[in-house]
Order: sequence, then structure tokens, then C-alpha cells
Amino acid sequence: MAGLNVSLSFFFATFALCEAARRASKALLPVGAYEVFAREAVGAVQLGACCLEMRTLVELGPWAGDFGPDLLLTLLFLLFLAHGVTLDGASANPTVSLQEFLMAEESLPGTLLKLAAQGLGMQAACTLTRLCWAWELSDLHLLQSLMAQSCSSALRTSVPHGALVEAACAFCFHLTLLYLRHSPPAYSVPAVALLVTVTAYTAGSFTSAFFNPALAASVTFACSGHTLLEYVQVYWLGPLTGMVLAVLLHQGRLPRLFQRNLFYSQKNKYRAPRGKPAPASGDTQTPAKGSSGREPGCSGVEGPHSS
Repeated sequence: MAGLNVSLSFFFATFALCEAARRASKALLPVGAYEVFAREAVGAVQLGACCLEMRTLVELGPWAGDFGPDLLLTLLFLLFLAHGVTLDGASANPTVSLQEFLMAEESLPGTLLKLAAQGLGMQAACTLTRLCWAWELSDLHLLQSLMAQSCSSALRTSVPHGALVEAACAFCFHLTLLYLRHSPPAYSVPAVALLVTVTAYTAGSFTSAFFNPALAASVTFACSGHTLLEYVQVYWLGPLTGMVLAVLLHQGRLPRLFQRNLFYSQKNKYRAPRGKPAPASGDTQTPAKGSSGREPGCSGVEGPHSS
């Protein structure tokens, strides 16, 4: 269990250092610079470092440390529970930032800055994590340090199937975010953590279930086994497609691009009554006996003058 204790210490140290960086940048930087750039960069470092260490436990733990899937899934759930509590509103995920842009919740310059911060943060996380592995504080880190130079691809299925898996994972993830975006954190954070855990369990054997383009680019794009174009199709186009479909299903449109609802018709509750011809001079104003007293063509909905 020494390897697990070292990994747990790595997680605690990562959360502590990133929280200190968040508080320092919040105190020193303007609010806009913190929310658009610094918060996303620090969040990407935290998420990237923890995911790299978690991947080490998943790949090497079962045979080098005798870790069972129940332990790994519980640890993954707790990690994303802690991420949801500590990220301070950062997504550390380019598709979430693009979702905010398509929802007309973020401007184009702000979105581009977030994407740049997420990419830089993930690269910094890879560099710092590999430096920690080089210290060889545990057998797992020693093995991972030796394997880092010839890493294996996280894509263990065909490219079309992998793109479909990533798109499906991103679709479920973004649809959940959209439905829970107005919910209190006490409900949304555990729900998202549980969804990520279930998704990793069901789809992890195919693509590692990243559904995060920045994380996938920093972790597996440099590994042999597939070309850069194949990685882009699976880990960039797949999650982007899933996100767009989730927004379309939830909103019926892409608010940044379309004002009219593309899928769902918005009918008025009451239809406007049709005009009636003017009565002849000899006609009375009293309705005929047996008349229904409803406007014609309103399908049983009473007219505006009915009592």
C-alpha cells in the first residue's frame, strides 16, 4: 500500500498548491484576468496532474499494487467530487468553454483566453507530474517514469468507434451540465462526479473516456499507435460533436448562431379567434338556440369574450 499512500499524498499536495495559487491570483489579479485566464489555468493544472496520476493507478495498480476496480472507482469519484468543490467555477475543459460561447454566455475573446489557459495548464501539469515521477517516490512512479518515454496510446479501438464513444460521453456530460446548471452545488457536484465515474467505468477500456480535448492532447497525442489526425478525430471532433448535439437537444438551437428554435415549436396557449362576418341588418345579436357559445375553429378553447 506504499504506492497508494504516495499517490494520495500527491493528490493532497496538488490540491493544496493549486488552492494556494488560486487564492494568490485572486488577490493579485483583476477580477476579469482571474476569471478568464488564471482560474482556468490553475484548474487545468489541478485536473491534468490528478488525471495523470490516476491513470498510473489504473494502468499499473492492478498488477503492481493489487488495486481492485472498487478502490479505483471510489478514488475517481472522490477526486471529481473534490474537483467540483475546489475549482471555483473553472471548467478546465475546452468543450465546456465552447458550450458557454454557443450559449451566448461568454464572448469570443474570453473564450479564446480560456482555451489558451487550459492548454497551457495541461502542458504545465504534464511537465510537473513527470518531474514528480522522476523522483521515484514509489514503485509505481518508478515504473511510470520508465514507461513515459514510450507511452502506449489511450485509443484501444477503431477510430470511428472511438470518436463515437467520445461523442457519446461528451453528450451525456454536457447534457447533464445543462440540466444542472441552475441547481445548487450540493446536488450538481455529486451528480457530475457520479456521471464521470460511471462513464470512465463503461468507456474507459475503449478511449480512456477523456471527453476533454486539452487533457487528451497532453496525455496521449504524443504516444505511438495512431496518427495526429486520428487522435484529432477521436478526442477533438468527437467531444465537440457531442457537446453541440447536447446544446441542440436542450435548447432546440444554438443561441449564438440562431434566434429561432430549430427543433421545438413554440405555440401559443390560445389561438387567436377567426374573424366573423358582419351580421345582416335583419339578423339578431342573440345566438341561435343550441349554439355552443365558442369561437369557431378553436378546438374547444373558449374565446376571449366567453364567460
